[in-house]
Amino acid sequence: MNYKIKELPVDERPRERLLSVGVNNLSNVELLSIILKTGTKDKSVKDLAIDIMKDIKDISMLKDVSVNKLKSIKGIGEVKAIELVAAIELGRRVFKSCRKEKVVLNNSKSIWEYSKEFFDFKKQECFYCLYFNNKQELIERKLLFMGTINRSVVHPREIFKEAYLLSASSIVCLHNHPSGDVSPSKEDIEFTRSIMEIGRLQGIPIVDHLIIGEDSYYSFYENMNIL
Repeated sequence: MNYKIKELPVDERPRERLLSVGVNNLSNVELLSIILKTGTKDKSVKDLAIDIMKDIKDISMLKDVSVNKLKSIKGIGEVKAIELVAAIELGRRVFKSCRKEKVVLNNSKSIWEYSKEFFDFKKQECFYCLYFNNKQELIERKLLFMGTINRSVVHPREIFKEAYLLSASSIVCLHNHPSGDVSPSKEDIEFTRSIMEIGRLQGIPIVDHLIIGEDSYYSFYENMNIL
């Protein structure tokens, strides 16, 4: 028999806590527990929510989580994975519809200041793309890849597929170096040269590629001579 929320002590039940203290005062685990509804025969729904948070490591990563990724977590079947992904997407759409001002990022420094928090405490290379309209207003931010501690495997197809889906006019790529050294590697230079050429051919230019550090950044746009 599956563990259910109602089997938890009353003062620990997320639904009751939502009603008594308000949704804003619930933890991420409690909100996940409400969406998941039930646990498994071996663990409570709250423990299952904790497992999800441990696996994704950072709540911001939940934004880009897939059904298959969730199904890889023990105790999460297809139905739970689909319901959770749907809830995340609904929240994303509500947020986007309520956002009154577009974020304008029109130089490398402003992009770095906007983006550096996404890489805080990351021990792996993370590769993001920022997609812009023709006014250089940010349409969407996408985490496309998370690599090993020193290498990300990035395929240009994924970069431009998202651009077409969003009707983007331009793209900025971002990744971090967990070592803290933002100097581009030979592989970074070759990859940037390649995707910029593809962008020119596709009519969706890669206007910059930033290597992000906590206190500094490297901009390929500002160092075009290297390409």
